[in-house]
Amino acid sequence: MRPARPDASMSLLTNVMDHSLDDGYAEAAARRKTSGEGGMPKTLRARLGLAVGLVFAALIVTVGAAQARVAAPVVAKEREELIDRIDQETEAADKLEDSVDELRADVSARQREALRDSGGDRSALVGILSGAVAVHGPGVRLVVNDAKDASTGGDGGPRSTTGFSDTGRVRDRDMQRVVNGLWESGAEAVSINGQRLTALSAIRAAGDAILVDNRPLVPPYTVLAVGDGGELSDRFQNSADGLYLHALQENYGIRTALSVEDDVRLPAAPSVIVRTAQPITEKGTS
Repeated sequence: MRPARPDASMSLLTNVMDHSLDDGYAEAAARRKTSGEGGMPKTLRARLGLAVGLVFAALIVTVGAAQARVAAPVVAKEREELIDRIDQETEAADKLEDSVDELRADVSARQREALRDSGGDRSALVGILSGAVAVHGPGVRLVVNDAKDASTGGDGGPRSTTGFSDTGRVRDRDMQRVVNGLWESGAEAVSINGQRLTALSAIRAAGDAILVDNRPLVPPYTVLAVGDGGELSDRFQNSADGLYLHALQENYGIRTALSVEDDVRLPAAPSVIVRTAQPITEKGTS
C-alpha cells in the first residue's frame, strides 16, 4: 500500500500552485505561438514596420538627392557642349548654303554668257525661250485652286477614269495640261508660283504635293504667261486644255480665275542646262 503524501491535506493549495494558469489560456497561448502571433501586439508591429519603411524611404530620397547634386554639373556641362556643337554645325551649314548660292549664281552667269555667244544676234530671243533671263511684258494671270470641299466631286467628267477618290484637288496632270495649253496658245514664257518653266521642266506629283523641277508648290497655283494678253486668253479658253480646265471647274468645283495683265514679270530659271546640237554628216557623200 502506497504511503500517503505529506501534503495530502493541502490538495487544493497544491492544485492551485501546479496549475496557476488556466488550461484554456495555455491552449490559446500555444495556438498564438504556433501561428506566429505571439510576442508584441499587431498594432505595435505595424507601427514599427511603418517607421522602418519611412526610414528606408528617407534614406533613398537622401541618396538620390545627393547623387543628383553630384551629377548636376556633369549634365550641365554636357548640355553646354551639345549646344556648342549645334551652333557650330549650324554655322557650317549656313556657310555651305552661301557657297552653293554663289556657285549657282556663277554657273547661271556662265550659262547666260554661253547662250549669248552661241546665239549671236538672236541671243536675247534664245535667253527668253530658254528661261535663262528674267522677262516681263503683257500676258495673262491664271490662278488654279482646289475646290472648297476638296473631298467631293461631281460624277463623270474628265476624271472619270483617273482612279482618284479626292477629285476636288488640283493634280499634277491638271497643271501639265494648263501649261501645255498656254504654250500652244502662244505664250513666250511661263512660270508657276514664281518658278520659271523651261523646255526641260517637269511637273510631277509627290503625294498630295505638286513638284515643279523637284520643288514643292502649294495651292493656289498662280500661273503667269507672257504673250499677247487678249489673244492668248481667248486662244487658251477655246483650246482643248482650256475646255478641260473649265470641265474641272464645272464638275469638281476646282476654282479658276483668268485675267489679262498689262505687265507680268517672270524670274529667270534657277538652273539652265546648256546643250548644243550638231548636224550629222553622212559618210560617202560629196
